[in-house]
Amino acid sequence: MTIRAGRKGPARRFQDLIVWEQAHQLVLATYKESAGFPSFERYGLIAQLRRSAVSVPANIAEGFRKRTRNEKARYFNIAEGSLEETRYYLILARDLGYLRTESLLLQVEEVSRLLNAYSRKLLASGS
Repeated sequence: MTIRAGRKGPARRFQDLIVWEQAHQLVLATYKESAGFPSFERYGLIAQLRRSAVSVPANIAEGFRKRTRNEKARYFNIAEGSLEETRYYLILARDLGYLRTESLLLQVEEVSRLLNAYSRKLLASGS
């Protein structure tokens, strides 16, 4: 299964995966936007939001090197769960008035779409 940015053929590194790149961009945007949260949220919502966001590309990276289809799928499933957790924290931050989340939620939606497509293709490929 290879969905690579810019080139065709098998991905050699997790950084070659479009889904990883988009998840990484979501993390960078999350860090930037959460920097403006109230300081009393440093060990609360900021930490939880950042941790869940970082977990998405980290699990994609870890799953990339797993040898079996089922092992890879497990890590992509964990990434999907972390992405949904991130989605919730963004909704909470919006409802608390800490930030406008439209662009971040659009990024979450795109990563979700890519993760789902990657997982479906991985499980269908048998490799």
